[in-house]
Amino acid sequence: MISGRRASLHLVGALAITQTAGYGVLYYAFSVFISPMARDLDAGVAQLTGAITLAVLISGLVAPLVGRWLDRHGGRGLMTAGSVLGTAAVLAWSQVHTVAQLYLVCAALGVASAMVLYEAAFAVIVAWFDAARRARALLAVTVVAGFASSIFLPLTGFLVDRYGWRHALVVLAVGYAVTTIPLHGLAVRGRPVPVSAHRGEVVGSAVRERPFWLLAAAFLTQTGAVAVMGVLLVTYLIALGHPPLFAAAVAGLLGVLSVTGRVLTTGLQARWPVSRITAVVFGLQGVAAVLLPLTGRGVPGAIGSVVLFGLGFGVGTIARPALLTERYGTAAYGSLSGALALPITVAKALAPLLAAGLAQVAGYPAVMGAVAAACALGAVSLVAYDRRGRTGPSPAGEHVR
Repeated sequence: MISGRRASLHLVGALAITQTAGYGVLYYAFSVFISPMARDLDAGVAQLTGAITLAVLISGLVAPLVGRWLDRHGGRGLMTAGSVLGTAAVLAWSQVHTVAQLYLVCAALGVASAMVLYEAAFAVIVAWFDAARRARALLAVTVVAGFASSIFLPLTGFLVDRYGWRHALVVLAVGYAVTTIPLHGLAVRGRPVPVSAHRGEVVGSAVRERPFWLLAAAFLTQTGAVAVMGVLLVTYLIALGHPPLFAAAVAGLLGVLSVTGRVLTTGLQARWPVSRITAVVFGLQGVAAVLLPLTGRGVPGAIGSVVLFGLGFGVGTIARPALLTERYGTAAYGSLSGALALPITVAKALAPLLAAGLAQVAGYPAVMGAVAAACALGAVSLVAYDRRGRTGPSPAGEHVR
């Protein structure tokens, strides 16, 4: 019989590995396949990019259903099934010959992503760990998974160069299956406490309250801003006059800085409320977006702006579960997180497309202005939540392990 402490360590370790593999294979690898697929499928980059956008949208649409399942049954069966579906989708991807087939595959990838990536993993952690250890568990998983792009982009590039894109997908699918299916099946635990009979009441009460929608506004706007910077930063740095290699290297700092920001935020939670810390971080990101058009033509200005923005790149990821459990407890976390995930995921998917259109019409400084405004709105929403939301009802369904 595995002790509770060992089971907890196994759970965190397993989720850290599966989240890294999941984001690497189901999301980040797609960008490496665009060029070879464009040649073989006789398709444009915009058509192919639309496929991954569809996957992101689908993951948001099914997030509420996934959240409700997690609240009732826990994550073991769902995440194991999601790993199987993700493996099958990647294998099917290796056999597509038309853009329509690719879109069908990406729809399946979207469903699998909702079942196995952060939203599901966080629900498992929230249900298993008490408040004292939850922040450290979330940090451990996100720190490791924060390097998914750094690992899988070059790995996927090597596989494509060595074996071609179709065989590369087969290799990734097999590796993903071998890694995630047994870990989800063996290490992910069920709910350690009985399902609350009042879960529906918690959800219904939350969505009728202003604090819930303040949180939704905060994370929707900041997620959209982060998505825009993640997609368009390299292009904008080149437009500012920097060489492509420098632009790519500076943009690559975002992944490392996201880990740094998460560590700092978790450490500061012992002294200040999460909502205030996150509001300050979002505000600093807005300042960085304003500074980039003003100082970004020089090397120090470009690096300084990216560093300042990058420190908040991953903060929203760990702040959202902390704030939800702080106010509403753990009994309905999956359902509440799924409800928030739908609009936030839509923002993540559509914001870069809207920003690209704005850049064509009004230029990149206007895009940076919109990013700054979105970050400022996120910060203001969290300040309003801190003043009103944290005085609400005490969490229900919390447990101590």
